[in-house]
This record gives sequence, C-alpha cells and structure tokens, in this order.
Amino acid sequence: MAAGQSFYQTPSSDRHSGIGAWLLTTDHKRIGLMYGAVILFYFFVAVVLGLLMRTELMGLNTKIVSAQTYNALFTLHGVIMVFLFIIPGMPAILGNFLMPIQIGAKDVIFPRINLLTWYLFVIGSVLVIISLFAQGAPDTGWTFYVPFSITTHTGVTLTVFAVFVLGLSSMLTGINFITTIHTLRKEGMGWMQIPLFTWSIYSTAWVQVLATPVIGITMLLIMIERLFGVGLLDPSKGGDPLMFQHLFWMYSHPAVYIMILPGMGIISEIFPVFCRKSIFGYRAIVAAGLAIAAIGSLVWAHHMFVSGMSDAAVLVFSFLTFIVAVPSAVKVFNWVSTMYKGSIFMAPPFLFALCFIVLFSIGGLSGLVQGAAGPNVHIHDTHWVVGHFHFVMFGGAAFAFLGGLHFWWPKMFGRLYDFKKAYIGGAMLAVGFMMHYFPMFILGLEGMPRRYYAYLPKFWALNFFAGIGAYIMVAGIALIFINLFLSFKNPQAAPADPWGATTLEWSVPSPPPLENFVKEPAVEPYPYDFAGKAKKLKATGD
Repeated sequence: MAAGQSFYQTPSSDRHSGIGAWLLTTDHKRIGLMYGAVILFYFFVAVVLGLLMRTELMGLNTKIVSAQTYNALFTLHGVIMVFLFIIPGMPAILGNFLMPIQIGAKDVIFPRINLLTWYLFVIGSVLVIISLFAQGAPDTGWTFYVPFSITTHTGVTLTVFAVFVLGLSSMLTGINFITTIHTLRKEGMGWMQIPLFTWSIYSTAWVQVLATPVIGITMLLIMIERLFGVGLLDPSKGGDPLMFQHLFWMYSHPAVYIMILPGMGIISEIFPVFCRKSIFGYRAIVAAGLAIAAIGSLVWAHHMFVSGMSDAAVLVFSFLTFIVAVPSAVKVFNWVSTMYKGSIFMAPPFLFALCFIVLFSIGGLSGLVQGAAGPNVHIHDTHWVVGHFHFVMFGGAAFAFLGGLHFWWPKMFGRLYDFKKAYIGGAMLAVGFMMHYFPMFILGLEGMPRRYYAYLPKFWALNFFAGIGAYIMVAGIALIFINLFLSFKNPQAAPADPWGATTLEWSVPSPPPLENFVKEPAVEPYPYDFAGKAKKLKATGD
C-alpha cells in the first residue's frame, strides 16, 4: 500500500468492494468505525428517551405519557445507555481503532472474531428493538429485578436474551484484546513501555472476560424462570430473589469499571500531551488501573445494604467500597500533578478532560456517602443514587469518551473540527449537566424516590430546574456532534500529529493505512518522552 493511502480506499488486492468491503472487513479500524456508527445511533436514541422522561418530570400535574409508558422509557433508556453505549463504547470504538497501533501491531490477533463481535453486537441491539414490539416494551428497569421481571407480561424474555448476546460480544472482545496485547506487541516494547490507554484496555478486558459470564448466566436464569417456572428465583415457589441480586451485581458493579477504566486511559493520554510533559506517576497509574479491576470485583454487595444482609457483611463491603476509591484517587492526583509546571495549552480534548476530573470527582465523593452503611439506608432508591450514577457514568465515562473522540478524530478521519464550536458545545454540555444532575442530590436527601412517575409538590421546583438543564445539555451534545460531522467538509487534511504527541498512533498518516504502518515503527524507551521528541525535532529541523 502506498504511503498515506487511506483505509477508506479498498486496496486492489481486496476481494470485496463497496459495502461488502465494510461488512466483510477484518481491518480493526473499519470494525471500530462500524461499532461507532451503531453505538452512536443508539446513544442518540437513548438521549431522546431521557429527554422525554425529564420533560415528563418537569410538570407536576400535566402528564404527557402514561405511567406504563414512563416505565418503558426509563427501562429502555437504561438498557440502551448501559448495554449499547457506555459498556461497549470506548473499548469497541477507540480500543479497536487505536490499541493495535499503539503497540505497533498490524491488527488484532483474531480479526475474524473481531468482526464476529460486531455482528453479535448488532444482533443483540436488534433483539432489543424487536422486544419493544413482540410483547410490549419491558418495564422492569435495566436491572431486571425479580420477582417482577419473571411475572410481568412485557417483552422481558427477548430483552434479557439480547443482553446475553451482547455479553457474548463483550467477552469475545476482551479475549481478543488480552491475547493481542500479550502476543502482538512490537519487538522491544516491554510492559512499562505500553501507552496508558492500552493499559486501560488491558485492565478492562480482564473484567470483560471474568465478569461477563456471570451476567450471561443471570439473564439465562430469568429466561428459564419465565419460560419454565422452575422456581430458582421465584419466592412463591421457594426461590431466592436475593440470589438474583447477588449474581446481577457481581457483574454489574465490575461493569462500572468496564465503563470507566477506558475513560481513565483516555484522560491519561490527553493530560501529558496538553501539558507538554511526561505523565506524573506512570507506574502508579498502571498499578491503580489493575487494582481497580481487581478490587472492583469484590464490592458488589454495597448495592444491597438494605436487603437484610448481616451486619458483618455490611461492614466488610462498606470497607471494600472505601478501599476501591483509593486507586481512583491516585489517578486523579497524578493527572492534576501532571499539570504542575507544565506548558499547558488549551484545546477541546483538554477541556473535556478537565470537565471529567471535576464531574468524576463529585461522582466518586458522592459514592463514598453511599458506601457508608448509615447514610446508604437514608438515600437508597432516592434521586441521590440517580445523581451519583450519572456523575460517574456520564460525567466520567461520557466526558472521557468525548475527550478521546476529539483527541483522536483527526487521526481517525484526517480532518480537524472547528475549535470554537467544540468549546461552546462542551461548555453547554458541562453547564447543562450540572444543572440537570446536581439538584438530584438535594432531591434525594429530601426523600424523592427514583423511578417514580409522579412526585409531591415540594419537589417540583428542582425538577423543573433540572429539566432546563437537560435541554441545555442535549443542545450541547447536538452542537458537539454536528461540529464533528461538519469536519468532513473541511478541505484541509489533518497532519499525522496535530497535537505534538509521542505515542505510536501519531507516527502514522491520518487516517492510518490498511496495515497501520508505512515503515517499521520505532519503540521509544518511554512512551511520554516529550523532551526526547523536542530534541529529535530540533535535530531534524522540523
């Protein structure tokens, strides 16, 4: 392939052309982009569903939708956002596209399995849509708690089967990524020379492989109960609904780290580039990521403090909840320390990264309140939990995803976007986010339950204020993506390295060629050596 030839162009040796060159491709970059198209479509759908819910809650007496429709809306919003956007988003899109390049590989080790995971993801997402029309939209919430999920007459069976298929896709992706990182690293690249985003993908992949089978088994149990009524989970037949909660959260809390660990890797890439200095505490960040993946698998029962577990179990899981916050705090400390005496220059990726630190820190601190058993009893199942969850997942994972998208967009598509529109969109998103979700902490402390279709008059003012924030937030999201898509009209191609970064993906053309490298990549002793890069540029006169 000629130097700089885009992977959008089908090479003459390819057996397929047109749409077949995409649907039958084994190129990790194309697969990442196909994931991106599907995942972002569902993200926009979930945003609309969330806005409909918030619009409903803005009014006290005027009801736009029925209670059953509202239940379906929050179920679909949760299922789509969790299983079709946040969990697969960063690993499947950015991980697929960038991880092989960062380690100097031509592709992942199992390219056909990589394509299979995309098809499984599409099949699972289509099954979710079909479930809306088969027996009516599921109304259980994204947690599918029993016994309601095994007695409701809505399309839960097909929905949980869709989650099972999506879990299979996630697990195969994790196996592929772990094996690729172990076996296809460029010769001479040791473990302490791997970029931090790839380290985060590695940690995430282990969680995908070890935790995802649990949710698969749990979803199958719901299907068996609904179809055959064997009584494993049904209390009316001697079953134990608490067993379902344990199984569900044994996956779903580690899944929080599937959602957030790649985002932490993105932030760890952005900070050194826009501070023009090496990341502070590289080894500590690596160790913290691995520790989060390990300890995060041991804290699931803090979701169940009010379920009747023993005081000893509550004490143990409360203690572990505080312990798992330590490595996250280490990362935040290292990111902030990276800015110290750095030559900071502002760009949209760095703006999203700064917003991430503020919002994720608020989410983490509010999580410590829930980790303490006493306050947890008071705020359990209130709007406090909704605020905490969204500060961590949207304020953390989604802002990191947007930061990574703006950081690597020139690399992925060879086009630069309008910085001014990106700043305005990011500011609108951050302001709208705070207006929307911060009042939920107050509402929760005042006792407003989550997932309720109606509420007491004393909660109206903050709900209306939060609704205004939601509209500002959605307007910001719209402007952000319109600006990115308008970049395709920009006739000026992006250079290979518009930010002055140091990792291997910035050494290849934008967008990268079919097998990534037009010449053998040179592995540096340290992936964030900005002083060394400056010396090389000075020596070559660039």
